[in-house]
Amino acid sequence: MKLELTESALIDGIDKAIEKMRALKAIGIGFSLDDFGTGYSSLSYLRRLPLDQLKIDRSFVSDIMTNTSDAVIAQTIIGMARNLGLDVIAEGVETRDQFEFLEQHGCNGYQGFLFSRPLPRDEFKQLLKENGTRPQQR
Repeated sequence: MKLELTESALIDGIDKAIEKMRALKAIGIGFSLDDFGTGYSSLSYLRRLPLDQLKIDRSFVSDIMTNTSDAVIAQTIIGMARNLGLDVIAEGVETRDQFEFLEQHGCNGYQGFLFSRPLPRDEFKQLLKENGTRPQQR
């Protein structure tokens, strides 16, 4: 199981949050920092938080092919996460070009309409059954 946390949720009472996160991590729960780079991004938190993954916010992914700054930010997040031993997931992946760009730069997880629209549980189970554990691009 992996819990997604936002930076803003961690700002107040960071020491208590870290303590609780470590306790949960000890029983096998992982953590992903959602919307990375859109809030109060303090890089010092990355050293202290027991994270497993950073999530690239969709606001950087949506224009990644046309906005050089968004492309550089996404590459930087991927590189930083990798160097810190963290996985990276990009949200809002809607085109094959976005997927290929992110994959080429080392992103290893993706969410978005390129793979599927949100589905009811039974339809999601069927999609996984048909395509294995990783839904195919549509």
